[in-house]
Amino acid sequence: MELLYASCVGVLVTCGVYLILRARTFPVVLGLTMLSYAVNLFLFSAGRLTINKAAVLGTGTDYADPLPQALVLTAIVIGFAMTAFVVILAIRGRADLGNDHVDGHLGKAEHKEHK
Repeated sequence: MELLYASCVGVLVTCGVYLILRARTFPVVLGLTMLSYAVNLFLFSAGRLTINKAAVLGTGTDYADPLPQALVLTAIVIGFAMTAFVVILAIRGRADLGNDHVDGHLGKAEHKEHK
């Protein structure tokens, strides 16, 4: 189970980094979202991966640590707000610049039209 979990985190990080390096804004937003999912999974695994254990302290000695669960819940809310903010910035950049390139430079065709 740990190998599958680590592989999923690795694939999410790899895809997120690849998408962040793209030249358009929408893939960059998707890459940031995938990286935040990978970080959430990593934080969740910090509480030890256990199966059929209580989520909080109970009468037994084996339990899942509630702190990483609270951190992940908070990170999900903050990640949603960050994604909404970045999407609004991307829409505004597209409206102001006329294209959705991350660097904001005009392409050759657009550059000739503005001269």
